[in-house]
Amino acid sequence: METTFTVSVFTENSIGILNRITIIFTRRHLNIDSITASESEVKGVFRYTIVLRTHREQIDKVVGQIEKLIDVVKVFVHEDQDVVHQEIALYKIKSGRLTNGDVEKVIRENHARILTVDPQFMVIEKTGHVAETQQLFEKLKPHGILEFARSGRVAITKPMKELSTYLKELEQ
Repeated sequence: METTFTVSVFTENSIGILNRITIIFTRRHLNIDSITASESEVKGVFRYTIVLRTHREQIDKVVGQIEKLIDVVKVFVHEDQDVVHQEIALYKIKSGRLTNGDVEKVIRENHARILTVDPQFMVIEKTGHVAETQQLFEKLKPHGILEFARSGRVAITKPMKELSTYLKELEQ
C-alpha cells in the first residue's frame, strides 16, 4: 500500500546537489509531490523537504542511495503522523468581488487573510494542509481566481533528535 512520506535531506550547500537528489527519484520512477529548500538550524547545512507517495521498501532504497551522495549529511524519512506540516497558498482574485461581502465571509470562515488590495485585484493568503488550501480554492473559484500558487510542504518532525546531535555523533 502506498503511503505519504516526508523525506528531510540535510546537505552542505553545493551546486547541483538538488539535481543529484532528484535524479535518484527519477531513476526509480517516483513522482515528487512537493519539494522545499531552506537553510536549517545549523549554519552551513541546508534542508530539502520532499513529499511523495510510495511503498516503505522503495523509500528505504531511495534514502540509502541519497545518503551515499557526497555533501549529504543525513536523511530522515517520516510518515504524516510523525511530522507537523503546513503549506502556504496565495489566491489573486478580482477586487470588484469584494463589495458583496461573500468573499470576506469565505475568507473569515477559512481563517485566511487579505495580504493586499489593489483597485483591480486582491491577494489572499491561507496557511494549512493541502486539503484546506484546496477547499478555499474551490470556494473562491466562483469569485474569479486570477492566479493561484501553493508552496511545498514545510515540516518539523516530532520524534527526531536535533540535527546538531547527529552531527556530533558523526564526528566521533
